[in-house]
Amino acid sequence: MKSSSRSLPLLGSLALFANAVPTNSPSITFISPSKLSPGSAQNIVVQYAGDVDGQLTLAYGSCDSDAETWQRIGSTHVGQHSLAARHSDHPDKRPTSFVWVVPSDVADGCLNAFLDDSLIGKSDKLAAQRLKRRSEKKKSFADVAGDDSLWFDGVAYLKQKQPDDIFVSATKNKTFGILGGGISGLMSSLILDSVGIHNWKILESSERVGGRIRTAYLNGTSPDDGQYHELGPMRFPYELTDSETNETFPFMDQRMIFQLADVLNGMNEGNKSLQVKFWDWIQSSPNTPVDSPFRRPDGTFPSKFEVANNPDYSNPAVYSNDTAAEEAIQALDDFKGLTPEKIRMYTKNIFKAYKQAKEDGSFDYSEVSYLRDVIKTELNVTDEVSPTHIYWPMWEYETIYFLASKWVTIKGGLSRLPAAFEPHIEDRIQYNAKVNGLRYNENNKTLSVSWKPTGSKPFTTPNNVDNFDYVLNSVPLNLMKFWKLPRYSSLLKRAIDRTLFANACKVAVQFKTRFWEHLDQPIIGGCTRLTNPQLGQVCYPSWQINATGPGTMMASYLSDYEATAACAMSEEEHMAYIKNALIEVHGDVVEENWTGNWKRQCWEQEEHHAGAFTMQIFGQQHLYLPAFYQTEFNTVFIGEAATFTHTWIFSALESAVRGSVQLLLDMGLVDEAKKVTETWMARWIDV
Repeated sequence: MKSSSRSLPLLGSLALFANAVPTNSPSITFISPSKLSPGSAQNIVVQYAGDVDGQLTLAYGSCDSDAETWQRIGSTHVGQHSLAARHSDHPDKRPTSFVWVVPSDVADGCLNAFLDDSLIGKSDKLAAQRLKRRSEKKKSFADVAGDDSLWFDGVAYLKQKQPDDIFVSATKNKTFGILGGGISGLMSSLILDSVGIHNWKILESSERVGGRIRTAYLNGTSPDDGQYHELGPMRFPYELTDSETNETFPFMDQRMIFQLADVLNGMNEGNKSLQVKFWDWIQSSPNTPVDSPFRRPDGTFPSKFEVANNPDYSNPAVYSNDTAAEEAIQALDDFKGLTPEKIRMYTKNIFKAYKQAKEDGSFDYSEVSYLRDVIKTELNVTDEVSPTHIYWPMWEYETIYFLASKWVTIKGGLSRLPAAFEPHIEDRIQYNAKVNGLRYNENNKTLSVSWKPTGSKPFTTPNNVDNFDYVLNSVPLNLMKFWKLPRYSSLLKRAIDRTLFANACKVAVQFKTRFWEHLDQPIIGGCTRLTNPQLGQVCYPSWQINATGPGTMMASYLSDYEATAACAMSEEEHMAYIKNALIEVHGDVVEENWTGNWKRQCWEQEEHHAGAFTMQIFGQQHLYLPAFYQTEFNTVFIGEAATFTHTWIFSALESAVRGSVQLLLDMGLVDEAKKVTETWMARWIDV
């Protein structure tokens, strides 16, 4: 942008009246900004004096000549003008905050305020901050994560809109509906409060908060008793150690969970029961039983250590064509390219890893489609080497997570995390409110959310309706297939209709003693996977090691098709199967310690979720994700389905940060959006 001679055509008439002074002397004083950040989005804050009624235009130009204007920032009607009714939320219908998308080549200059073409205010001279050299300039999120992630590049996001549509910042007394009291909804409420937005309400369909975070405390025990296990997420990867260099790398994305815990602990200072503390989770243990056709002399399953060190237990994979199988496995390894350098990138910056995965084509294929369509591997060999990856994209963040050398979990169970929010939302949440539709009201640009009390008579109970200016929607997409919804764009509608969710079945069982810690080969924490019998993951507790009294373990964790089959059984039938399977694994000690206390969770049959986690088909994520990064009908989608990683608590939290920033930018609250990103995402993102 040149500052010497060019005037914008739209401001030509303004120059003719630049020196006119209205008789009632209306004026505007510019409060902020005090300096310029080229190529950024900023808020302009003003103060009114006198009767400022009419068409207000803000522009940027020369400080020496009112006629020399370089940028028309925006225009709106204010005060007593008949077209100012849209600003009824503002005192005297005169907004005091405006949005300015500052050009990257901006020069030193002044802000000017014109009322019906008459100059009524001029700022002090604004100095443009020197642009850093390219090598010094911090990358924006869009630079790091790609062009479908414009929500964290405030300038790019706002440039998609018409200038006058985003010119006026909304007031913070708007009303906000948060659909769903899971961790993304809770996080959104905390973020809104942190920037001075308090007029929000959570609609939660169940009687509890936390969503898929669900700890089962068996036999009426409390968190301190240790008789619990997780029916939802269980643990957090903490760090990874390079076995060759012995260097340790923390998982930086997971730091958001620990940061949230610190914030909540500060908010709940003095209340010991609401403090969120972490302790170690043992993911791998040498004496956990291993899936094997071989048995010990006493008939029980051999341990991981025994299988690794005793050739009698050796059970190598058998393929119909060893050479073809080896070539197929190598082809997959080559395509994924999980070198030490790439693994470190995943731990340091999951956003950068996501962009790299897109560039590498990881979202274009599943393992099966890559082998069949690209490598032309024979069908039977393909099925042998990729038994569980029919449609998942080769986005390997979970593979990297499970390379972690250290894991942590929350002391007393993960449900302690959502519980820490409860004192801060108790007067702004409606429990047992099962939403069935959203209607956009064109006349006043609001949303009507219809819901019925959970468990009410569906044929005779009328809808309740809550009206909001904006909605943050964290409800699982599959539940929305039965809602009445606005006419969303084709892409967003398809994302709602076609995104798949996997099933999961988890069973926690309490035993009379922690017998597994007193076997000849004691099992001290750790998880294993057993498919014959069909238990899936079995996890032994990492807490209260060698304690006396009863103990609780994750006796079975099945996902996808196996979970569907297990959940088709009655609970009693399934528990009998699990008991007999554990006797087969550990012997009669299981029968001796059986209490009959258990908790089974079938997520696909859970009316508030209808699935355990998002399971997108390859190609879907790259296609659908940009739809969630655009606001339609004043609705912002959040939750683990509406982000670039899935399943993990970080996924839901990250979506809440993104959704909150997206909402704030839609409202023109740029300074608040910056505050959120600086607080929660500062190491990766510019706005």
